[in-house]
Amino acid sequence: MATPSDSPIEEVVFEIEPSRVPKPIPVALEDLCRLTKFTRQEIRIMYRGFKTECPEGVVHEDSFKEIYSKFFPHGNATLYAHYVFKAFDVNCNGAISFRDLLITLSTLLRGSIYERLRWTFKLYDINGDGCISRGELSEIVIAVHELMGRRAHQVEEDRKAREQIDRVFRKLDLNQDGVITIEEFMESCLKDEVITRSLQMFDCVL
Repeated sequence: MATPSDSPIEEVVFEIEPSRVPKPIPVALEDLCRLTKFTRQEIRIMYRGFKTECPEGVVHEDSFKEIYSKFFPHGNATLYAHYVFKAFDVNCNGAISFRDLLITLSTLLRGSIYERLRWTFKLYDINGDGCISRGELSEIVIAVHELMGRRAHQVEEDRKAREQIDRVFRKLDLNQDGVITIEEFMESCLKDEVITRSLQMFDCVL
């Protein structure tokens, strides 16, 4: 009788149990098709690539940061990669499984504007309390600036970044109570193309 490790990719892929010590368990390919907007063939191709790059079957935060660093060699990817890792880590167990990766990519690449905005809100809601504070928005912006690297006119860029944070926060915080709820976030972004483009500027580094 074949074990999960002997099973062909067409029939089974692996994910990670939500535990402190992840262990591989079989996940039916059809289940991943149902959970995502990818085809069977697309999932097979992505799984082969995932296993090649991550033979353990999971991506830990340190490895995730190393991957980001390769794409942004002139900046410091540590902080921003940390926030993105948290958003990808669906089970919050400190490891991104193939299932986690597939679900998130499905949202970002094939999801509706509503699904993408909800994911973006999750990224900005650093402490997960259901609201975005001015401090959280600032932390993400600072992380992006570190990711891109310091420039010659850094002081001027920092000033412009603070002005942008204030401007965007005022527009998103519709009732001006000092926090942005998911409802305010969705309503504002869907109505204001300028805000949407401003937010997408930070999402593009994904």
